[in-house]
Amino acid sequence: MRILILGSGAREHAIAWKLSKEIGKENVFVSPGNGGTALCAINAGIAYTDFENLYRYCDENNIDTVMPGSEDAIAQGVRDYLEDKTSDIYVFSPDKHAGQLESSKSFAKDFMARENIPTAAYKAFTKTTVEEGCKFLEGLKPPYVLKADGLAAGKGVLIIDNLEEALSSLRDMLVNEKFGDASTTVVIEEFLDGIEFSVFVLTDGENYLVLPEAKDYKRIGEGDTGLNTGGMGAVSPVPFYTDVVKKKTSEQIIKPTIDGLKNQNLNFRGFVFFGLILVDGDPFVIEYNVRMGDPETEVVIPRLDESLSEMILDAKNGNLKTRIAQVLPGYATTVFAVSGGYPESYDKNKTLQLGSKSETLFHAGTKLDNNEYVTSGGRVLAATEFGDTMKASLRKSYETISAVEFEKKVFRTDIGKDLEKYI
Repeated sequence: MRILILGSGAREHAIAWKLSKEIGKENVFVSPGNGGTALCAINAGIAYTDFENLYRYCDENNIDTVMPGSEDAIAQGVRDYLEDKTSDIYVFSPDKHAGQLESSKSFAKDFMARENIPTAAYKAFTKTTVEEGCKFLEGLKPPYVLKADGLAAGKGVLIIDNLEEALSSLRDMLVNEKFGDASTTVVIEEFLDGIEFSVFVLTDGENYLVLPEAKDYKRIGEGDTGLNTGGMGAVSPVPFYTDVVKKKTSEQIIKPTIDGLKNQNLNFRGFVFFGLILVDGDPFVIEYNVRMGDPETEVVIPRLDESLSEMILDAKNGNLKTRIAQVLPGYATTVFAVSGGYPESYDKNKTLQLGSKSETLFHAGTKLDNNEYVTSGGRVLAATEFGDTMKASLRKSYETISAVEFEKKVFRTDIGKDLEKYI
């Protein structure tokens, strides 16, 4: 296998790290990549939506497999493009139409409704039906959940306690195009009160492997306060994901989803990310992603105790069997260091001192400048470590991230605190 991973974050670094151990650095490519992916792969430096040059690069480097980490690449049809060009490249992702499970909230909700998959009650509205949307809001109890239908870089979901503010926000999204094309349709949902977690599967569209679950922390501030980010940390396994909850999730959500892909003739393969919420002991789907999540990848992939490359080859060759993946014992945790000011405006090109030789210090917003690491994004580094207990693992993650130095570094000190009561 010679594989090209599309993306530039810590998710892609973690996947490249795993694959390079299995098939060698010389067979793993990342595009565009970052300062860390260069340690375990070959950076192609091509934008992941520049399909023409990606195809040319694959042809020149005898690449036979492409794995998109970016939602944009899938939503813009990277599989469709490459399959139209050649049958020699196996793209491990859904096509553009099936990718709407992530890129369109209304598409995903309609999919779940047809397969009777538990999710929040909902209704979708457009600019022409905005007043109907306002009346629908008035009939709900707070808090009010507004979701931009399309991709909005993780910022298109609003949870609002005040009705007047919710009405104003709905008009802002639809009429004033607050999120651009992403909010030409807005889904209004019933609010579900519970605790969130994520489950992942790898599938060929019919059979599937259940990967480790995780819980991530999206908000910038301690105690889950402040603005949403791309993720400030994650923990795996999830202590409240009991055998009873696993059984419900498998029977009510995972199997019906994979069966639904076939029932609805969706051309799907790759990863399914189930964003879930546990309400009074019952799991509900909040959202699907059609790729691995970030920062969950940074704890899920390192916990695998079997070959990821073999899983992909089994999917390609029709040898995938439905089962639970083998995992390492204990916990994996990750803590993100981010640039001061993120997720709003922040400075770049700050000199980085890593201070740790941990091979699972995964890079996100970094680049090499004259053989020196500098910051290049809001989320900079993810310190993934392992331990027999969650506390032991987190202690190592905090030691690693504390040793990283750059100007205005920020990280949360409470990752996993909310899980202690379940242990």
